[in-house]
Amino acid sequence: MNGQERRIAIVEYIRNSATPVSGTKLAEVLGVSRQVIVQDIALIRAGGDEVMSTNRGYVLNESSAVRRIFYVNHTDEELETELCTVVDMGGKVINVMVEHGVYGKMEAELNLSSRRHIKSFIEDMECGKSSPLKNITSDDHAHLIEAESEEILDLIEEKFKELGILRESVIITPSESIIQQSCLDLATSMPTNNIKNHSFVKYLRCVSANSMLNVSLLYIKRHTLSN
Repeated sequence: MNGQERRIAIVEYIRNSATPVSGTKLAEVLGVSRQVIVQDIALIRAGGDEVMSTNRGYVLNESSAVRRIFYVNHTDEELETELCTVVDMGGKVINVMVEHGVYGKMEAELNLSSRRHIKSFIEDMECGKSSPLKNITSDDHAHLIEAESEEILDLIEEKFKELGILRESVIITPSESIIQQSCLDLATSMPTNNIKNHSFVKYLRCVSANSMLNVSLLYIKRHTLSN
């Protein structure tokens, strides 16, 4: 089985699985190392298949959902209103991101898609388990928001403007999302025991962390295929 055949097999295995598939399981089934699987996943994403990483393994996202980043600024008192605005209009809050002057980009997964999820999230905040990430950047932060259509995202954007909390919005295309995730996964998996790999890993982390989405897919493919 060559590389292309193996990647086709990976996609079909994930598609046909009722549960997320770990990299270790794929490596065992296909008789290769886990690093090879991670590199294959990156190439699969570059080819257009949206393979998502979860804490339980890989899943294939074949939905038509669209995403947009919303840069906002609001008080703690407005937090619940912001989040409920998203879910009430059919959106999902994927994460929260801030850009700290010292620590750089910081991100936390939220995956809030209902008022019940939001209530639990707010209660955890009020119980002192944590505090909003925005508090370390004077309330400036961003959310990656997902919805079934651009029209829903437009409605969310208009409502944010009405609330006076929107600073900017950025449309994220599926290919950009795939590239970011691929770069992060590759950087995490690759050994850095030689200068070539060490420099490439630094480059991948820079792309993922700073959203430099004009990264050359050809460069990534050549490097991963030669290792």
